[in-house]
Formats: sequence, structure tokens, C-alpha cells
Amino acid sequence: MVRIGLVGCGRISKNHFEAVSKQNDARIVACCDIIEERARQAAVKYDIPFWTTRYEDLLAREDIDLIAICTPSGLHPQHGIMAAEHGKHVLSEKPMGVRLKDADDLIKACDKNKVRLFVVMQNRLNPSVQLAKKAIDEGRFGKIYMIIANVLWARPQEYYDQAQWRGTWEFDGGAFCNQASHYIDLVQWFGGAVESVMARADTLARNIETEDTGVAILKFRKGGLASINVTMLTYPRNLEGSITIIGENGTVRIGGIAANKILHWDFSKYHDDDRLVEETTTYPDSVYGYGHVAYYRNVINSLKNGENPLTDGREGRKSLEVIEAIYKSNREMKTIVLPL
Repeated sequence: MVRIGLVGCGRISKNHFEAVSKQNDARIVACCDIIEERARQAAVKYDIPFWTTRYEDLLAREDIDLIAICTPSGLHPQHGIMAAEHGKHVLSEKPMGVRLKDADDLIKACDKNKVRLFVVMQNRLNPSVQLAKKAIDEGRFGKIYMIIANVLWARPQEYYDQAQWRGTWEFDGGAFCNQASHYIDLVQWFGGAVESVMARADTLARNIETEDTGVAILKFRKGGLASINVTMLTYPRNLEGSITIIGENGTVRIGGIAANKILHWDFSKYHDDDRLVEETTTYPDSVYGYGHVAYYRNVINSLKNGENPLTDGREGRKSLEVIEAIYKSNREMKTIVLPL
């Protein structure tokens, strides 16, 4: 049994509680939140035997193998480093930090203390995304010319006002770092190493420190371009979360509310996978999708059986480096060459 302690019982924690409940060889044995009522309610709802408002109490428990970090993004590195120093494996929600230096400090701490570091990128496990990645790996697209990601969502002012950390540079990052991070991860996972980034971002309507809207252009080392278009100002609700791959011999578009459905699939040569397109559609009730269940399965198998982790710290770092380059490009109004 993999025994898990979870810190941060807010919005995203529901996906973690429910994903772990579907595993027969893992259990959340303790939870923590600085808001006492939130920690208590989570413990009651999910039958968790121990809850606390002090993270140090969670880390002191000897019956915890893995700490799942669901706190604000800017706190992920700090909380992960503390867990590593207590000999706990670390699972961080996306992104693994809002600054690349902090993410690197977390990676070093996990290496030093010989614990594993996992970063949640659950959309990679969507059946639609998996089928597209298989086509890329098998060379069905030929040369990839362009990848387009659109994150056209709605986050009203009330969303940001619900918690003081939202929309801040210190704890949240903006639309690129928070809401679009999964799509930025998919763009670089599909397209490969990024050579350079150009971006513009602005705060057009929300009363926040960070951007609510932005556009980024990526150039891949092996050729091809990507555009990433992000806004939290779509009226009146989320409109689109999509990623399109345009290649020499094929075009694929994945959409739905959580990259959960193949909207277009066309290749010059037939492959048996073409018959699987309709079967890959899932029907999630939120932008988080269903990937957390499969993600935890991979984490548990990694800890118990040595299975390769889907996204470890170094893999999770890749998209954060692109995000940091996007912000650097916007600040300095110039093209940013990677690696930073």
C-alpha cells in the first residue's frame, strides 16, 4: 500500500482524492490545509484518518510515503523541498513552480534526498492525446510544420477574488502559467525541444497582477513553428481548449473541454489506428479531465515496480522553461533563445 499525505485541500484536490480512491494499492492517510474547516471537511468526506492545519505535522508522520502537493503554484517548490528533506517522495500539481530557479531547487533537493519527484501532466494520458502522440512517434505526420494551441476560457473577476494568491506573480503566474500550462506541455511534447520563443501578453480586463491574455510563437529545434493563443476573457464561458498538429502527411485536431476528443484526423496513408479515433473520446465534466486516475496509477507503479514515470521533475521542467521564456520575451520585447 502506497500511503499518501495531501497538502492543499482546495479546488484541484478533489481530483486527487477521487483518483486515489480508485486505486486498490494506495490510500490518502492524512491531509492538510491552512483553513481548518477545509481540512476537516476533506477528511470526513474522503474517510481520511488524520487532518491538520500544520504542514510540519503531516511531514512528521512516519506512515506517509508520498506527499501530494495541491497548494498554490508558487508554493510547490517550497513544500516539495520540505517533503524531500523528510524522506518523502513528492508529487506536485502543475506547474511545479512559477520560477525555473525554484523548480531546479526542488529537483536538486529530491536528488539529494534520493526521493522521487512527479509532476502532474494528466492530459498526456487522455486517449485522444495518446493516439496523436503515437502517430507522431511512428512518423505518420512526416515533417511537422505547425502546432496550434488555443486556450479560450472564461475566468471572471469573482474567480480571482476567491483567493488572494490567484493572479499574483509570487504564487500563481498568469494565464500562460496556470490555465494554459497543460497545453504548453503538450505543444513541446508533440513538437520536441524548443529553440526560441516570441510572446506578447497583457492584462486587458481583470484586476490582477498577471496577464489574462497572451500570444506566443515557438520555433522548434528540428523545424516547424507553434502558436499558443490564451485568454481568460472569453464571453460568456469556456469556448475552446484545443491543439492542432499540421504535418507533411497528416493533420490532427484535438478539442473538447479537456483535450478529450479528436475533432479532425486525416493522414495520407491508412493505419489501423484510424479505426480507434471515435473510441478515444471521453466525456469529462471539467477542464481537468479524467487523467488523474491514470496518472496516479503510473506514480504507484513507479514507486512499487520501478515503472518509468510519465512526467518526473526534469520532464515537468520543460514546459516551465517555455513559460518562463514567454514571460521573459514579453518583458524584454524580444526573441528568447532556449535553453535559458
